[in-house]
Amino acid sequence: MFASKDMAVKKVTKKGDTEIYERQARICKAFAHPGRLQMLDLLGAGELRVAELQEALGISKTSISQHMAVLKSVGVLSTRREGKQIFCSLAMPEVKQACQLIRRVLHAQIAASHRLVA
Repeated sequence: MFASKDMAVKKVTKKGDTEIYERQARICKAFAHPGRLQMLDLLGAGELRVAELQEALGISKTSISQHMAVLKSVGVLSTRREGKQIFCSLAMPEVKQACQLIRRVLHAQIAASHRLVA
């Protein structure tokens, strides 16, 4: 019985898994800002111009630029230029699914806490 538990521990700590966990931590850290999460949610609907994102979020050019840099650095945001316009999109469609899953978990958690109070 203990042997299978030891094997499971060894499987989790493989070298490749360590890299995955490190990358996951970097992505989660990049997601750890409400404004960036809102950006990802907006981009989940499709590509937007930076000006559109800025207006939707109600933040300065400096702030949007900083948030974009954080998300680009972990590979979840991509940009393209068309003349003077810069367009943003999700680099991986899985990001949209991951964010939606987390929101569903949070909605369920909130609903459960409301049931406990009632």
